[in-house]
Amino acid sequence: MLSSINISAKDILQQVKLSCQIPAIVEQIAIRKLIISAAAEAQIEVDPKELQQAANNIRLVSKLRSADQTWAWLQKNSLSVDDFEEMVYTNVISGKLAQYLFGEQVEAWFFEHQLDYYRAVIYEIILEDEDLAMELFDQIQEGQMIFPEVAQKYIHEQELRRTGGYRGILNSKDMKPEISSAVFAAKPPQLLKPIVTAQGIHLILVEELIQPKLDDKLRYQINSDLFNIWIKEQLKEIVILKNIDTNS
Repeated sequence: MLSSINISAKDILQQVKLSCQIPAIVEQIAIRKLIISAAAEAQIEVDPKELQQAANNIRLVSKLRSADQTWAWLQKNSLSVDDFEEMVYTNVISGKLAQYLFGEQVEAWFFEHQLDYYRAVIYEIILEDEDLAMELFDQIQEGQMIFPEVAQKYIHEQELRRTGGYRGILNSKDMKPEISSAVFAAKPPQLLKPIVTAQGIHLILVEELIQPKLDDKLRYQINSDLFNIWIKEQLKEIVILKNIDTNS
C-alpha cells in the first residue's frame, strides 16, 4: 500500500489527455487568447477598481470570507496570486469586450427576437397510450378529473409526481419544437390537446405565459449570447496550432 503519491505537472497533463479533455481545454485557451487580443486591438483598458470589484465577486461566490480561506482555495486549485489576478483580469476584460462589441445591439436584438425570450409555466404528464391521453384530456375538459389527480395517478417519477407534473418556467429552447409552438400559442390557463413526440404523448397544462422584459438580467444574457456567437464565428477563422508533446 502506498503511503504517499507524488503528482507532477507531467502526470496532470497525461491525465488530461487520458480523459480526452485536450480539445475542450485547447478551445478555452484559444478563446482566452482571442479575447485578450481583441481587447488590445480595441484599446480597452481595465481600471484597478474594476479588478478589485471582480476579485471581491469571485471571493463572494466561492464563499471566501477571510484571507486564510482565500489562500487555502488558491492552494487547492494550484493557483498563485499572479494566476488569480490573471483570472480576474480575463473575466473583466471579457465583459468589457462583450459590452464594447454588442452593448448597443442588445435592444434591437431583443425586439427582433422577442418571442425567443417568452417563458411559460407548464405542468406535464407523458403517457405511452395516445387513446388514454385523449380520454384523460376529455375528462379534464369536462370537469370529471383535474390535472393534479391525473398527475398523481400516471406520473411514475416520484419527485415529479409530488409536484403534480410541474416542469418549471421554460423558454422555447427548453422544449421540443412541436411542443413549444403549441405552448406559446396557448391562452393560459389552458390544457393542450395531447402532443405526440418520440418521447411519448404529452398532456400539458399551460398555467402562465411570461412576457419578456428587457431588464438588466436579460440585457446581460443577450449580450453574453451575442458575444458567444461572435467567439464561435471567430474560432472558425483561426488556425489553432497545438504545441503538445503527446508522447511525453
